[in-house]
Amino acid sequence: MLNQLLLQYAYLQVLDLLTTLAFMLHGVREGNPLVRLMMHATSNPLNGLLAVKLIATGLGLYCWRLGRGKLLARINVIFAVVVAWNLAALILAAF
Repeated sequence: MLNQLLLQYAYLQVLDLLTTLAFMLHGVREGNPLVRLMMHATSNPLNGLLAVKLIATGLGLYCWRLGRGKLLARINVIFAVVVAWNLAALILAAF
């Protein structure tokens, strides 16, 4: 069960990364102020984004190692909503 949660978490992180990259390509501004700050703090926005995703992956691994399945499941729900929101924003931006 815990391994499944970690796999879902990693998958959602990749989807969030891809939708954020799509935002960047279509001129949509990043909504998360911390991610936006990291993107501006580095020489290349992609480096900032990758740094945030690396930190997020580390936090997911930390929860997994501590056996915090409920927390990881809740985070997965939040990221599933974020990815759905990102996709909806991309679709609306295309109109």
